[in-house]
Amino acid sequence: MRTTLSAATLLVVVPAATAQLNIWARIAGKQYFGSATDNYELADKPYFKQLSNTLDFAQITPSNSLKWFATEPERGNFTFAGGEEIVAFAKKNKQLVRGHTCVWHSQLAPWVEAGNFDNATLSTIVKDHCYNLLNEACRIHWDVVNEAFNEDGTFRETVFYKTIGPSYIDIAFHAARKADPKAKLYINDYNIDGLGPKSTGVINLVKQLKKNKVPIDGIGVQGHLIVGRVPTTIRENLQAFADLGVDVAITELDIRMTLPVTPELLEQQKKDYQTVIAACRAVKRCIGVTIWDWTDKYSWVPGVFDGEGAALPWDEDLKKKPAYYGIVDGFTKL
Repeated sequence: MRTTLSAATLLVVVPAATAQLNIWARIAGKQYFGSATDNYELADKPYFKQLSNTLDFAQITPSNSLKWFATEPERGNFTFAGGEEIVAFAKKNKQLVRGHTCVWHSQLAPWVEAGNFDNATLSTIVKDHCYNLLNEACRIHWDVVNEAFNEDGTFRETVFYKTIGPSYIDIAFHAARKADPKAKLYINDYNIDGLGPKSTGVINLVKQLKKNKVPIDGIGVQGHLIVGRVPTTIRENLQAFADLGVDVAITELDIRMTLPVTPELLEQQKKDYQTVIAACRAVKRCIGVTIWDWTDKYSWVPGVFDGEGAALPWDEDLKKKPAYYGIVDGFTKL
């Protein structure tokens, strides 16, 4: 859904001196600037207050509570309590919600792999899971299939691929469309920020899906990046995705650094955020940007990448870092 407010109208409502990330995103022609969150974080009152600030965040992604382990812990036993808590939060604030994710090889319920299902049975399981997830948890955008590719552009050999073949992707998208004809359906992956074999794999898949009339609306570029190593071809790559006739969204942006934090690293991080945002700004069909949570206090990075962190625009004390202003510059500077 496109905003109907003009840049001039927005700046009357919120003067340029006080405009925040979502306002600048809207002025730049994007649908939203948003953040991921997790359920336990909502108990943190200062965090809760800032996440509710729609001048910065007009879109929310539940980072874990709509994944398979959380929504179908046993076959046919669906539960949406965690996801619905975050959806209710967003609805109260009139924020968009991105569903994440229907089919992913990680954070699966154990029974999916342990069942050793045959092709027909697992195909039915994928179909039923995606249908029930979208039918119950209707959202504006959905990451239907997540991380389907290896770095060389070949398909990742997940339980779904090894059992069903690449058609598991078709099954998931068709089930998602049947459940919610209005939702925007995405394939989502990491390390597809710049040109390269993995991005080419995604392009080839989307071409084939469209040829086969599989309902795909967009490509989600996760954007888990490293300070000083943002691909130089990011704008060109986003445009190549858009040229397929689909929308593009940056869905999980963070830019991590080797610790300890230094002024030099913070300045480079600011430039890197500006680069990514400017690339999205330049591509008409790049519809919005979501950061993978907004404060270093709740970043996933230190728990996964030893000795790295400080990846987000606010620090652990919930104070804005230079990266925040890099985002502003990305939306506003030519």
